[in-house]
Amino acid sequence: MMYEEVATGSRTRRTLTGAARVLFALKIDGPLVIGLALIAAYGLVVLYSASGQDMPTIYRTLVRLALGTAAMLLLAQVNPNFLRRSTPWLYLAGCFLLLVVAAIGHIGLGAQRWLALGSFRFQPSELMKLAVPMMCAWYLHERALPPSWTSLAVLGALIMVPVALVVVEPDLGTAALIAAGGALVIVLAGLRLRVIAGFVVLGAVAAWFGWSFMHEYQRKRVLTFLNPQTDPLGAGYHIIQSQIAIGSGGVFGKGWMNGSQAQLEFLPERSTDFIFAVIGEEFGLLGLLVLLILYVFVVARSVYLATQTQDTFARLLAGSLALTFFVYVFINAGMVTGLLPVVGVPLPLVSYGGSSVVTLLAGFGILMALYSRRKLIGS
Repeated sequence: MMYEEVATGSRTRRTLTGAARVLFALKIDGPLVIGLALIAAYGLVVLYSASGQDMPTIYRTLVRLALGTAAMLLLAQVNPNFLRRSTPWLYLAGCFLLLVVAAIGHIGLGAQRWLALGSFRFQPSELMKLAVPMMCAWYLHERALPPSWTSLAVLGALIMVPVALVVVEPDLGTAALIAAGGALVIVLAGLRLRVIAGFVVLGAVAAWFGWSFMHEYQRKRVLTFLNPQTDPLGAGYHIIQSQIAIGSGGVFGKGWMNGSQAQLEFLPERSTDFIFAVIGEEFGLLGLLVLLILYVFVVARSVYLATQTQDTFARLLAGSLALTFFVYVFINAGMVTGLLPVVGVPLPLVSYGGSSVVTLLAGFGILMALYSRRKLIGS
């Protein structure tokens, strides 16, 4: 129990138990942390199989989870007022680092996305997953809602500058997540439905116009999404093998480490972008449902915490962070099952990854900081 009843005269008041007192002192939300820990533990079990029982991969993942947890605990202690005042500087620093990446960034796997500091590499684009929604919430904090057309123009520029810098790396997956984080802030600010519909139409026109600027492999991803069988041994190979893996798992799966698509290496990127298919093959529909239920719990708890925050900046930022986590899951599950184009978005806290794990847990730390400093009415 989180509380115990204490009689004081004619009244009975609730006091925190030992465990709850520790969580309260650390500004940590217990249910949310438990949900995140269960997803991470589930991910380690699946990753051990997907990586071919490669223990160095597990050790590196544990290190990144530890770094992310440390970032979450640290950021949970930050005062939201300090967070808000620091937001413009964080945003400008992130844009500056993206420019540095464009000039002298490390090139790997055909993309220029990293800054190398000795043996350590990191992606500044990961920082913008937090900085962009923070900047949008900061801009709207003391302005009338829903936002005016002038405000929408400014917000559009704040979002598109880093998105454009990430697209040219190229990294469409991260760019989409950055744009989604900023767009969610605008939607949560009370954007009218007809305006949202107008932006959807505008986005479709922009996508048609941007087709000529896309790299050849990006165009193939879109065409393969429409019909994977047009290139079954090339661009369509990922989707076809992923669908085979999920379909062959049935309801109960083939068993842990018994998936033929994963273990015989028919399934590409099985420990990163396509680990969702490994779960479907080895644990079946039930295994996927268990994971999705955990994700739904984390998203629902995060949204609840967001609704309890005290001001415009906190509500908009917390809501965006909560819903962006859902977007991660939706995009990854959609692209692995063939419902969305392949854009290289990892399955949160399950896929093998580096900077994305730390960024994700840091975002939850910010969310808990915003919630823990709320005004408690009647306390």
